[in-house]
Order: sequence, then C-alpha cells, then structure tokens
Amino acid sequence: MASPSAHEMAPAPDRDDGISLKRKEKEDLAAPRLATADIKSIQTNAATKAQDEFRTYDATETPERVVQHYKDMRACQTVEFYDRMAAKYSFEDGNYRKLMTIEEAFVELENYVDASDPDLDLPNLLHLLQTAEGIRKANHPDWLQLTGLLHDMGKIMFLWGDGKDGQDGYSPKGKQWALGGDTFVVGCEIPDDAVVFPEFNRLNPDMHDPRYNTKHGMYRPHCGLDRLKFAWGHDEYMYRMLAANGCSIPREGLDMIRYHSAYPWHDKGAYRHLMKPEDYEREKWVSLFNKFDLYTKDEGNELRGDKMQEELWPYYRGLLEKYGLGGKLKW
Repeated sequence: MASPSAHEMAPAPDRDDGISLKRKEKEDLAAPRLATADIKSIQTNAATKAQDEFRTYDATETPERVVQHYKDMRACQTVEFYDRMAAKYSFEDGNYRKLMTIEEAFVELENYVDASDPDLDLPNLLHLLQTAEGIRKANHPDWLQLTGLLHDMGKIMFLWGDGKDGQDGYSPKGKQWALGGDTFVVGCEIPDDAVVFPEFNRLNPDMHDPRYNTKHGMYRPHCGLDRLKFAWGHDEYMYRMLAANGCSIPREGLDMIRYHSAYPWHDKGAYRHLMKPEDYEREKWVSLFNKFDLYTKDEGNELRGDKMQEELWPYYRGLLEKYGLGGKLKW
C-alpha cells in the first residue's frame, strides 16, 4: 500500500483547550467602529512617527539586535522545540510554575524590554498600559481594554527560561527568540513572501525535513487555525495560562492574545490553505486589535508610577475580577 502524502497525514492535535467563553452581542463588540478607525485617532505618537515608519525590517536600517533575533528565531523554532516548550509550560494535571496575581506579574515585567521590537526600546509594562488605555480612550468594550492590558504578559516565561531556549528577558541583548517576535507556523513550509528576513528560512532544520518542508507539511488542508502550531512564544503561553485559570474574556479577545504576533497570517495573508471558513472572521478581529498594539507605542506617554497606582490599577482590578482573573493565578 502506498504511503499517504504529506497533506493526508494525521493533523496536529487539536489545541482547543475547552475554555468556556462568555459570548457578547455583536453590537457590543464594536466591529464597525474598529473597522473604520482612522490610524491618527489611535496613535498617541502621531506627531513623532508616521504610519509607514513602524515595523521597518531592513538589514541596513533595522537595529542589529532585531536582525539577530529573527535569525535565531528562524533557525531554532521547529516542531520539536514547540513540543518541548508545550510540555515544559503545560498546565495539565494541575501543573504550574508559580502562583501570582496579575499585579505581581506586572512587577516582574516592569523592566522587560522586547529585543524584537524595531520601533522603540519601551519597557513591556508601559506598552501594555498604553495599549489598554488607547483602547479605553476609544470607548471600546471593557473586555477589549483588558485584552490590551494582558496581551504581552506571556513574556513572563523569562522567569523560568534561559538564553539557550531563547527566553532571556533580563536584557534587551539577551536571547529572546522564544518570547517575542513575529510568529510563523512550524511543521510546514515557511512562506518567503510573508515573513521578515526570508533569507533566514533556509536555516530552519525543518525546512530540510520532507515531513515539514511542503506547502501543507504535517497539516491537512483547511484543518483550521487552532490545529496549527505557531512558533512558540508569549502568545501561546498566555492563551494557555488564561484558559487554565478559567477566565471569561470572549473568544475574540483570546484570539487577539493567541495570534497577535502571527503577522504572516493576519497581515500578509499566509496560510489560507490551512484555514477554515470561520477563521476569516477571527483574523479580522486580530488585525483590528493590532492597530492598538502597534500605534499606541509612545516614549513620551508615561503611565507608570503614581498614575498607575492611583488611577489605573483601581479600574483594571475591577475588570480582572469581572473576567475571572482576580487573586492568585496559576502561571
């Protein structure tokens, strides 16, 4: 009997964690307002940076640390690495690494700087506050504001990782290729026309493995977004953390957290051959969220210190309680 072709092979395990989601009425999700939002109405830094100046990836203009980050990421993010990290950071059978409140986790993240960001050397805590406050200022629903506050908190993995596994978050010069950066699907061909620095694709060992280096690789056609393994990083970890703690943020918000770094998918249109019909609506939400994630970065908009403690935290504590994330949580 002939062996099955690559796209007929069994799909990757379904990664739907079975989280119970509270659905919102569509009018509460504010899709029309988000879809037509003018970039200038979102940016807090419009006077200092034009839209086309963000996400500049060019070997001659991009900071060397960012170029090296993506070189390492492309060389090291494989199916084997994903599976190893999924096991290490598993929440199954009651496993977790530490009990902390969201506020305590913010303290740990206070001095984390993302080595993959070409736009600003901005502490991650400040970026999260700016994203959440930008969404709040635009009068979008409170679950979306909370999503902005939480979306990058998965970088807390640096507490349990090291440079060998791309999780050194103590210095912007540390190896962070499994904490941040644009993610791509492992287990199938890396699309040259959808990733930054495509010249690094050849460094990936899976691209020399016939199980993984074809268009479909180990996946079946149109298997669906949740069956794909995106390069391991803060997105997937934080989604799993929220699922394990039983939060009630709507699925749209959880998708924003889980897939916001997947720029080849939601920005460049890659992986259409692997999507289900319903994934197109999900892509829309992630793309819209990224307007706030990207265009609210501002070195001049300081929200920490007294303002954070006296004005911001009392408000966001209420949202954390509302969506099941108050008190000590499993990390």
